[in-house]
Amino acid sequence: MTRIVRQALRLLLQRPPVSLAVLLALGLAGCAVGPNYRPPPLGAPARWTAPADTSAPDPAVLAEWWRQFGDPVLDRLVTEALAANLNLATARAQLRQARALRNLAWAQLGPQVDASFSASRSRSGGGGVSGTHGGGDSTVELYSAGFDAKWELDVFGGLRRGAEAAAADLGASLESLRDTRVSLVAEVVRNYVDLRTAQNRLGIAESSLAAFGETYDLARWRLQAGLASELDVAQARTELESTRATVPPLRTAMEAARHRLAVLLGRPPGELQYLLEGAPPAVPVAGRAAAVGIPADTLRHRPDVRAAERRVAAQTARLGQAEAARFPTFNLSGSVGLEALTLSGLTASGAGTNSLLGGITAPIFQSGRITANIEAQNALLEQAVLAYRSAVLTALEDVENALVAVANTSERRGKLTLAADSARETLQIAQQRYASGLTDFLSVLDSQRTLLNLEDQLASSSGEVATAQVQLYKALGGGWSPGPESSRKEKQ
Repeated sequence: MTRIVRQALRLLLQRPPVSLAVLLALGLAGCAVGPNYRPPPLGAPARWTAPADTSAPDPAVLAEWWRQFGDPVLDRLVTEALAANLNLATARAQLRQARALRNLAWAQLGPQVDASFSASRSRSGGGGVSGTHGGGDSTVELYSAGFDAKWELDVFGGLRRGAEAAAADLGASLESLRDTRVSLVAEVVRNYVDLRTAQNRLGIAESSLAAFGETYDLARWRLQAGLASELDVAQARTELESTRATVPPLRTAMEAARHRLAVLLGRPPGELQYLLEGAPPAVPVAGRAAAVGIPADTLRHRPDVRAAERRVAAQTARLGQAEAARFPTFNLSGSVGLEALTLSGLTASGAGTNSLLGGITAPIFQSGRITANIEAQNALLEQAVLAYRSAVLTALEDVENALVAVANTSERRGKLTLAADSARETLQIAQQRYASGLTDFLSVLDSQRTLLNLEDQLASSSGEVATAQVQLYKALGGGWSPGPESSRKEKQ
């Protein structure tokens, strides 16, 4: 590089026309200083620790995984959220900004041409001493028009490294948009599951209230008939009021989920009342388990991991841009135009003017500024690599945790289903024995309490299974497709 600079300087001083040609060639075929980017290794294990279906996931299923829940209302909510969510709209605007900055960085590599026109009039006058008459006035007009051009020749690749960094920033912004989409879909589905879970639990509590109300009425009737004690009535009332106390927290959870869904859809919190109309459907649960493939495939599909990798590429280019500041910059400038003393004279044959200038600017003494900037960019590159490695580990952790959660919540729901069936049989037997006078009233209350508790746990466990499935699909990076149709939507 030093030899090239010395030759360029010598040519510029001794033979300007030849030197300009050399500078032009260097600008078109110069080399870029700094490290060339190499993607960091994924470091993914060969298989998952938790048991899982390691067959390759269907891209179409993974792109629209919420349809596996088979709920038309949920499908409509996700579609509306993808169209109206404010965070997603912000991410799209950030993508457009990154694209414009990429185009701006590439534009720095080309020449800049400006058109100009000017007209001036100057007047000079003669004068004399007081009491005398002096000379006359003269007026001079000057008109000029032309084109001015300038070009910084990217001999050492500083501008190209800047363009590479901007292109990588654009890639990171695109992946951030996709990650926002993944998170949005998962949050909509999770809040919908929370809403349906709260509604089902509220329905169970209200049914239990009716049952405990009948038991309380029965206890009072039996007390009046002399067939029960005041203790039986007190116990029945205790269970009734205790069950009634569970209703307000469930309504709070239900309203909070509904309000959150409205905000995710870009609406005011009170605009999804239609979700509460009529009998609530069962908590939606995906009909089949998700295929997770191998860890390396999951990491390549995760937008947050892909964004972290693009940030490493951008910072690598910025390091090269900082190192290019150590070397001289080469500039070409010139103008072609017309100049005359009258406006009509601009069309005359002798009105043409032109100039061409080549220059070199080299850093001599910067008080350590360039070195300090290079050290800072090196540290930022190290941080970007560490952030990428952290994103990989977090992605692996997310999938492993989700696989464990899906397996354990499904097993728990199965056990609770069996326990709830048994509790219903137990309650029937207790009621029959109590009516026959073969057992006390406490057995009936205990059986009712046990059934209520198990049915509430069962409804909650269905929500936990669905939430674990949402967690798994999100951990796999589901919710976006790399196809051309998805790319067009993301660029809007």
